[in-house]
Amino acid sequence: MIPAAFEYSRATSVADAVNQLRTAGPEAKVIAGGQSLLPMMRLRLAQPGHLVDLNGIPDLDYVRVKDGSVQIGAMTRHATLVRSELLRANLPLLAEVAKEVGDPQVRTRGTIGGVMAHADAAGDYPTVALMLDAEIVTDRRRIPARDFFQHLFTTALEPDELVVEVDFPVSTGAHRYLKFRRRVFDWAIVAVGVQRLGDGWRVGITHAGPTAVRAHAVEDALRSGATPAEAAERASDGLNPNSDVHASSEFRLHLAQVLTRRALEQAA
Repeated sequence: MIPAAFEYSRATSVADAVNQLRTAGPEAKVIAGGQSLLPMMRLRLAQPGHLVDLNGIPDLDYVRVKDGSVQIGAMTRHATLVRSELLRANLPLLAEVAKEVGDPQVRTRGTIGGVMAHADAAGDYPTVALMLDAEIVTDRRRIPARDFFQHLFTTALEPDELVVEVDFPVSTGAHRYLKFRRRVFDWAIVAVGVQRLGDGWRVGITHAGPTAVRAHAVEDALRSGATPAEAAERASDGLNPNSDVHASSEFRLHLAQVLTRRALEQAA
């Protein structure tokens, strides 16, 4: 299909982008890589009246480490995360997750800030952000990941607020991210990430609800001395996934347990 008519402008700085959003009003949206927004516009599931292009802002593309934090600019492409030696040395889990995002075209164009702001339940980065207590930095505040993702395609962002950076803690311990999907480039039907951080494990589950989920019950079981298999039985606690053409709710609950056990065993 053909998208509905819209206005287009290109921002040259964060301040310029925010000003354009305020001027255009609530019907405006920002476009970064466009790998999620443009398909929705073609299907007319999204019909923004104005697009503000962020690709003219060079200052939002970086990976750096400071004070125990891995700081990633919102316009950093997936492919950059895959190639970054600094990221592989300080947060290898995220580099490995980036390698599994979409196909080469998506990885070349898509951005980490776009994934966060889009807040798709099947997105991988929100799960990593949630399980590691990352912070999403905007042009005006810092928002913990647990408060940022509110529902499917819904975040704490104001209409004229812009994601500029995502901050993760340096995490170099044992880790694994497993995705169950029909084809190699597909979104995950369910995915599970695990990361050894300090003296405990962090566990996150993708696409088992309207947002990513941190599996606190699994983490608590592991702290109490449970084996990976025993702890994984708690992975479905509190989950209420939808059924769709790809999987039933019951199958997603089963996958959450199976993938959690496998991820913990492989990471250990």
